[in-house]
Amino acid sequence: MNPPTVKPRIHLARGLSIGYGESLASIESDGDGIVLEGGTHYLLARNGRGKTTLLKTLAGVLNPLEGDYSCEGRCQYLSEDLTFDRELPAKVIFEAFLKKGKCAEAFDLAQTLELDVKKPYGQLSTGNKRKVALLVADFSVQDRGHDVLLLDEPFTGLDTFSREVFQKRWNHNQDGVLRLVSCHPDFDSMEVNSSVLISDGKITHMAGDESTQCWGELKTHLN
Repeated sequence: MNPPTVKPRIHLARGLSIGYGESLASIESDGDGIVLEGGTHYLLARNGRGKTTLLKTLAGVLNPLEGDYSCEGRCQYLSEDLTFDRELPAKVIFEAFLKKGKCAEAFDLAQTLELDVKKPYGQLSTGNKRKVALLVADFSVQDRGHDVLLLDEPFTGLDTFSREVFQKRWNHNQDGVLRLVSCHPDFDSMEVNSSVLISDGKITHMAGDESTQCWGELKTHLN
């Protein structure tokens, strides 16, 4: 009998405080905390407000200053500054990190993204380097699916077409994967169905009926 599938889940308990010595952001102690389940959630804040700090805390790289949190499922953190050996082409990187079937799928998507998988990593543009990291992260999820992907500024350097390709893929591959994506949307019409906002030192969640907003409306909530 196969073991029951673990559904990915993030719980940020009330009173959670993150930062380095001093608190950057926290969840109000008199609230209910925040629960995120499978699907794509966007982490939005102005620079320096704690997006990367929150992701590193959830990944276990940093300890919370106060309070508690939990990540249920296999957690992977993709930092903004992740790099690979500059002499290795994407083809070799994919073959080293991905299973055979997933590797073939990554090659197909790389072709759609116009990523030259034979070109040494060090000769790729910033955007194409980012594509390599995103493809490795996205195709390393497990077949039964109970993964938590923490993606720090994954759209840095990507052109509009490539960003939309990934967003479309995420929208059609929700089962068994929870993505928490920090980003600075560069167009006001981008739809955000679930958002974790950091503003005025507070971490809040907007979802359900509230999330029928686009980025142009959401950014008015940020300070």
